[in-house]
Amino acid sequence: MRTYSEFREKSLKNPEIKREYDALQPEYDIIQAMIDARKSRNMTQKDLSEATGITQADISRIENGTRNPSLDMVKRLASGMGMRLKLEFIPEHPSH
Repeated sequence: MRTYSEFREKSLKNPEIKREYDALQPEYDIIQAMIDARKSRNMTQKDLSEATGITQADISRIENGTRNPSLDMVKRLASGMGMRLKLEFIPEHPSH
């Protein structure tokens, strides 16, 4: 049986799959940052729900990638964790 890493590495050699994977990367980065921030604060989804007024079900959907939150919602989530949101634009191809 192959590991997920081996499967992903082989799959990403396909240019179409790589293009789609890269297109979704910002969403995955946001999800992972949110989960990491919540856990760094030792908060459960329920704790975050109580702090923000956003339902635990919606927080779960965001973390599972089945709900696309608005920028306002992400700011509320950050605030509920005692944080503020920072958004960056990074050049795809660094200039020389």
